[in-house]
Amino acid sequence: MEEQLTIGIIGSGYVGLVAAVCFAELGHYVICVDSDESKVALLRQGKAPIHEEYLPQLLERHQNGLIEFTTALKEATERAQILFIAVGTPQDHAGTADLSYVDAVASEIARAITGYRLIVEKSTVPVYTSEWIRRIMVRNGVSRELFDVASNPEFLREGTAVADFLHPDRIVIGVDSERAAVLLRRVYAPLTTGSYYRKTSAIPGARTPDHVPPLFETSTKAAEIIKHASNAFLAMKISFINVVSNICEAVGADIEQVSQGIGSDRRIGNSFLKAGIGYGGSCFPKDVAAFRYVAEHLGVEFGLLHEVEKVNREQKKRFFRKVRSALWTFRGKKLGVLGLAFKGGTDDIRESPAIDLVRMFLEEGCMISAYDPAAMERASYVLPSSTHMMYAEDAYEAARDADALLVLTDWQEFIDLDFDRLSRIMRYPVVIDGRNLLDPSVMRRYGFTYLGVGRAAAPQEKEATFFYNLP
Repeated sequence: MEEQLTIGIIGSGYVGLVAAVCFAELGHYVICVDSDESKVALLRQGKAPIHEEYLPQLLERHQNGLIEFTTALKEATERAQILFIAVGTPQDHAGTADLSYVDAVASEIARAITGYRLIVEKSTVPVYTSEWIRRIMVRNGVSRELFDVASNPEFLREGTAVADFLHPDRIVIGVDSERAAVLLRRVYAPLTTGSYYRKTSAIPGARTPDHVPPLFETSTKAAEIIKHASNAFLAMKISFINVVSNICEAVGADIEQVSQGIGSDRRIGNSFLKAGIGYGGSCFPKDVAAFRYVAEHLGVEFGLLHEVEKVNREQKKRFFRKVRSALWTFRGKKLGVLGLAFKGGTDDIRESPAIDLVRMFLEEGCMISAYDPAAMERASYVLPSSTHMMYAEDAYEAARDADALLVLTDWQEFIDLDFDRLSRIMRYPVVIDGRNLLDPSVMRRYGFTYLGVGRAAAPQEKEATFFYNLP
């Protein structure tokens, strides 16, 4: 039987909160620390501050048993055997990760340590961060015998983060001592032994008692690089397929067919080969920039990542021009917008291409009626309601009397809309799909003029596009 550990999680953002409830789900006792008193109060009431599948259920399941929320980092340091640092690492003006929060937490831990503690990086951090944490501890007078520093990067997708945590492709622990390795093996033992998957209450996913996740032990530096390199590679796949989609559009091929053909090669795989308006969120833009900065700082030329970022910026501009081409002029036009989050399944709008595009349309004098199943409250803080920016109760209200309907986030519910009803309530039945979410043949059957990304336009649409592009 696996041994219960007392784990401290510092930070209750996407990474920290998901890790906290999942470690509790594995049977450990978790103390989740955050400096935001209002967020801690909310969590103590069992309310999830973010939209994430299974998160409310796990909060309710472990609220009065295996998890507590507090603002007292000193107390958590005194009680916990392992401390996971999961604070924010936002991008600074130079393009690298701002590690000031990590620095502050490590310093506070150092002042509170009374016995051996394992300090684990859970935030996405550049290589050498573990070395800096060690220096901070020593500079604050902590004996090297009283701590180890490890790296345990997360590989979670927003919207499916809980299932990704409990059914991971792999578990990476970056350790430089055996005592650190032993503790982290014990943390994940319910997954690596398969005991968690035997529970009737286990969160469903790909793993089973006979198909457990592999655990990779590396150095701390290797683990830090694995995380940044993984995200940079996935961002590169997105930018690559977006360039291919532009070629497809130019010659009249369908990017969906091309993606399927490429992705069926096992060496490549079909994940992240979805053409659209570009990547966003809290990870890819920041991590690509930070990884590029680290490489340049170390004297390694990584021009490929410059191109990944350039393609991602250009993809939004291309979609903007596509909409202009379909409408001819913008001023006074009403655009229905479906989706504001950077991806479906989450309410996160950080670096969302949808938000950037809405801003561009507003600057051109468009009226926007937007709907998102989860992200409208967050969006309203950066795009306040006005005579030109309105939030709709559902997709049909967003589409009513619209000159065109734009699909900017890949929510499943947009696929299941009543398209006959939709076509009747729009001023003009024009759908411009920035996520290739909808089936072109279905849309045309309902009388829509449909434009996707990297898809050939119907003959009448080619004619209109050519006309509107005339100088």
